[in-house]
Amino acid sequence: MTSPAPDALLAELHKAAGIAADTAASFTDQDIAAPSTLPGWTRGHVLAHLAGISNAMARQLEFAARDQTIELYDGGFEGRTKAIDMAAGHSAAQHQADLQEALRRVLHNFDSLPDVKDSSAYRTGWYAPISYRNGVVLDGGLALWRELVIHTSDLGSGRGPETWSRQFCEHLFDFLAARIRPEDRVVLQPLGLQPVTIGDGGRTTVVNGMLTDIAAWLAGREPSLGSLRAQAAADGVDLPELLPWPAGVQAAK
Repeated sequence: MTSPAPDALLAELHKAAGIAADTAASFTDQDIAAPSTLPGWTRGHVLAHLAGISNAMARQLEFAARDQTIELYDGGFEGRTKAIDMAAGHSAAQHQADLQEALRRVLHNFDSLPDVKDSSAYRTGWYAPISYRNGVVLDGGLALWRELVIHTSDLGSGRGPETWSRQFCEHLFDFLAARIRPEDRVVLQPLGLQPVTIGDGGRTTVVNGMLTDIAAWLAGREPSLGSLRAQAAADGVDLPELLPWPAGVQAAK
């Protein structure tokens, strides 16, 4: 696995939160109402989601500190969707205030975790159980990192996938291996780097391109640099179809 250790992850969370907040601070009311790069969502929808996931993860940690777990969102996936729709039309100033407060809350909770090197930290601190994906606090931190980085790019403000770090892209290769269909084996070949194989099916496809373009494709985003090429048995082919994003909240049936 290529995920950062807790101390490195904490630094990445602060960095990603700062970029998200600075991006939101640059928007006017007109900017907020404009479309994001996500189909059907304005920038207001994306900012509402960023505030929502930050608050949701904060309460995961707050309950974990009391040796308790709670669902990620009040009302599950349906509650998440309603909250986003209700907040999407807020003014730029309100979105900025809501996001700043949500980020302050969640970062305070991560900053308050005990040193992971403490021998007493087993099943506490970074390794306390949470309901998100039936994991631990560290899983929640990685999820928040993904949400902040990817959705800041979704705002369409000039920080696309081409700005994603190598460590972040390689983390996505691990996490999003779950999107490879059972029949597929995909060899990711970032330019200038060692190949990474995900999936263990019988149909092999090699995907060549810039590291960030490959990560964007896996994440369901438009690659920024247009470098992707797929080959199977030395012939050019279409990129493999992917399974849905591995969800942390079950959709309502």
